[in-house]
Amino acid sequence: MLFALNITLGYLLDLLFGDPHWFPHPVRAIGLLIERLEKWLCRFRHKLFAGAVLTVLVVASVYISMFYLVKLHWLVTAFFAYTIFATKALGNEAMKIFRLLKNNQIPEARQQIRFLVSRDTETMDEREIVRSTVETVSENVTDGITAPLFYMLLGGVPLAMAYKAASTLDSMVGYKNERYLLFGRCSARLDDVLNFIPARLTSFVLIPLAALLCGKNIRETLRIVRRDRFNHLSPNSAHSEAAFAGALGIRLGGPTSYFGKLEQKPFIGDERKPLEANDIRDTVKLMYVTSVLTFAIVLTVYLTIASLLNIEY
Repeated sequence: MLFALNITLGYLLDLLFGDPHWFPHPVRAIGLLIERLEKWLCRFRHKLFAGAVLTVLVVASVYISMFYLVKLHWLVTAFFAYTIFATKALGNEAMKIFRLLKNNQIPEARQQIRFLVSRDTETMDEREIVRSTVETVSENVTDGITAPLFYMLLGGVPLAMAYKAASTLDSMVGYKNERYLLFGRCSARLDDVLNFIPARLTSFVLIPLAALLCGKNIRETLRIVRRDRFNHLSPNSAHSEAAFAGALGIRLGGPTSYFGKLEQKPFIGDERKPLEANDIRDTVKLMYVTSVLTFAIVLTVYLTIASLLNIEY
């Protein structure tokens, strides 16, 4: 079916329904595929090669499957387009934490944030809960919203779902520990390459424009992006975090506990005001505006190109 209709319907379905926990999401199927292939490939002696095989098998199989599935019916294409987006799911999880904090339910907020982060949550105070939530939402704006739309524009649902497969690989095996240092290297590098352009478009264009629409200081947003965009181990992750920190006038990063070990993460942004629960609400608002703006730009670009090239859209 037509690209414009598919992407619009898929995007609207995401805004309406999000990602219910009972829903058989394709990304969960991709995760199961990765788990099974990992068990088989981890037995090979050459971990770097085995990890490269895993990456190729997962991404290629997802792309080829989607390439043929979307040919079945336009509703199938719209359905998979819906599953690629993560705007409402991201916003819903953050707002759950916001409401708990506003009701002074700190222990419950600690439990809830465990669904969003891998860091230690047992002793988090309100400020640490807010920081962790804002960091998670702002970092995931790229791989959960803007990058999928970018790749959908370039190659439709098959390419966008292949991007989600690469992102899922990185989240499952792209760690620098003894088990995955070599095995997950190819997955991590592929994720870095795929997010290179989307991360920069998001931080230098999309979030600043959204910040302007939200009444935030666009100059401060861009200043913090330019200064702090590399304050992360990943070459891409700090870009959107820096944009959010600049727009909201807050400081992210700092001491963070993972599995009982305290790590000193570089600071991102300037502490113009202390972190508070309302920063989560403002983060979600900025995330939604960025999402809608990105969707509108992608759809406009496609319709313009289709019109110029006389493509039936």
